[in-house]
Amino acid sequence: MPDFRTIDAGHVKLRAAVEGEGPLVIMVHGFPESWYSWRHQIGPVAQAGFQVAALDVRGYGGSDKPRPIEAYSMQELTGDVLGVAEALAPGQQAILIGHDWGAPIVWNTALSRPDRIRAVAGLSVPFSGVPQRAFTDIFKELFTDKGHFFYQAWFQEVGPPEAEAEKDVRDFLRKFYFGIAGEAPEGSWPQKAHGATMLEGMIDPGQFPAWLSPADLDYYVGEFEGSGFRGPISRYRNHERDFEWLQQFKDRKLTMPTALIGGDRDPAFNGFGRIPDPAAMMRGHVTDLRSVHVLPGCGHWTQQERPAEVTAILLDWLKGL
Repeated sequence: MPDFRTIDAGHVKLRAAVEGEGPLVIMVHGFPESWYSWRHQIGPVAQAGFQVAALDVRGYGGSDKPRPIEAYSMQELTGDVLGVAEALAPGQQAILIGHDWGAPIVWNTALSRPDRIRAVAGLSVPFSGVPQRAFTDIFKELFTDKGHFFYQAWFQEVGPPEAEAEKDVRDFLRKFYFGIAGEAPEGSWPQKAHGATMLEGMIDPGQFPAWLSPADLDYYVGEFEGSGFRGPISRYRNHERDFEWLQQFKDRKLTMPTALIGGDRDPAFNGFGRIPDPAAMMRGHVTDLRSVHVLPGCGHWTQQERPAEVTAILLDWLKGL
């Protein structure tokens, strides 16, 4: 097991699983996960000669859980990553790897502070540049105005989404994880009308895919039973705030070495069908895209569904820096 440390990131204290010595690699998870989503990568990357810090993002697990919704803005979360980097490797550049929401967090950390970041990799969510519209406007146009359910619209209302998830954490996690896993059949992430709740129509597979063992699920359940979901879901409530903050960087591209890993059964990887070629889109916003891998049959939980493949890809990329 890695060493757990409480790190003062500036505005909050974050728990991180830390292992190894060498150049700093910070791993940032997504929703609804924890440092534990990197359990297969931490040891091998550390053994390859790096110091690895897999964070609990603020609001999760052993990290601080501020109450205000604005505490979960992209500006705050990128500041947390920079604070951890300075605490663990003062004055040095860090390497960032993020999955799901962790990907936009590391992309935008690198965009806003390129002087502090040596290289950056994203799993599941490609870098699409500085937005031209707030994402709330996009999903309203594509889903809500047409009467269709979209999970991020459901997450905007404060209270009911948390209550639904916290009523039975195990049930919520099983259905959410399975709904966009590579093994999920059509309909596991159901099409439904606006006004439905997150769990309506979602299925429990009974026998869960082998990549998430009963012990793994137990760990996640324990973390969320302790932390609740207000902080994690509040990340989705900052789209307008994020849009305004990012406008100051609209003339920038990512210039450091980048990498992209996704699954061809992951709806987030292609922007829920809006991005036919994520790698081509990224090349319009980065200048040094060194590694692109699309894993056949892989769903959203990239580094957990395909641990050996993802670890090998990341090690190859890291050794080439």
